[in-house]
Amino acid sequence: MHAKLFTGRSNPHLAQRIADYLEMELGEISIKDFSDGELWVRYDENIRGQDVFIIQSTNPPANNIMELLLMLDAAKRASARRVTAVIPYYGYARQDRKDQPRVPISAKLLADMINAAGADRVLTMDLHSAQIQGYFDIPFDHLYSKTALISHLKENEVTENLVLLSPDVGSIPLSRSYAKLLNASLAIIDKRRPQANRSEVMHLIGEVEGKNVLIMDDMVDTAGTLVAAARTAKENGALSVMAACTHAVLSGPAIERVQNSPVEKLIVSDTIQIPREKVFEKLEMVSVAPVFGEAILRIHNEESISSLFNF
Repeated sequence: MHAKLFTGRSNPHLAQRIADYLEMELGEISIKDFSDGELWVRYDENIRGQDVFIIQSTNPPANNIMELLLMLDAAKRASARRVTAVIPYYGYARQDRKDQPRVPISAKLLADMINAAGADRVLTMDLHSAQIQGYFDIPFDHLYSKTALISHLKENEVTENLVLLSPDVGSIPLSRSYAKLLNASLAIIDKRRPQANRSEVMHLIGEVEGKNVLIMDDMVDTAGTLVAAARTAKENGALSVMAACTHAVLSGPAIERVQNSPVEKLIVSDTIQIPREKVFEKLEMVSVAPVFGEAILRIHNEESISSLFNF
């Protein structure tokens, strides 16, 4: 059984970097849009009996989700022996529970669709909610961007006199783990959100005065939380403020907010492909292709990937 890599159109740059890491070629696949907006998918090479890995993030537009589902279904119907959905960014992960009446649990619905489309395994990175793993009845591998991001931070010597700042309560476990690995202290923003995509900073727990602050989160969307945390840190005497996030959603006013904020540098991974018009001066990219490449290699060889979490 040979491994075959295919990519949809949501993040071909990351897929190519993964293929380069594995010293493989991306498989031949045709994806077209009909005039009415429907999608058409065809594998242009034989995948019968193969170990197929489909690389596709599910960030907006929703066509990226449909594209992944059609690729999974086509691979299964082409008699691939095993089909793994490699989803660097799992969209709709924030809608992971019914927190008010008459709303969907969108993360569960997406999991059901991926299951129904024929995936035998799922590989993703830095889920917004770890409980999403329980929505699947198939093997699920949850990777972390820590290896890539921490290596980048250490190479750029930004770990001196450092304090990790969690921008909200939900990010405390992530910030605490980075603080431990970087031998840094921890501070927390107590924030309350009056409505979606709007945040209000309440107060700071911990000490940032005279420190270099690193704000950690799993994603940056509209950047309201991030910028409010950065301003709070500066107001409380921080020497400098940087931010690091795995998933760069960067929607709405995010770029303008970061540009006009005390954040000196925003470090993000390439789980979401950033178009040229969204690349700005403070943005710094770190590739997680080696992490995905190593995980894919180990899955194919039926080896453990738990050692990827060791530091």
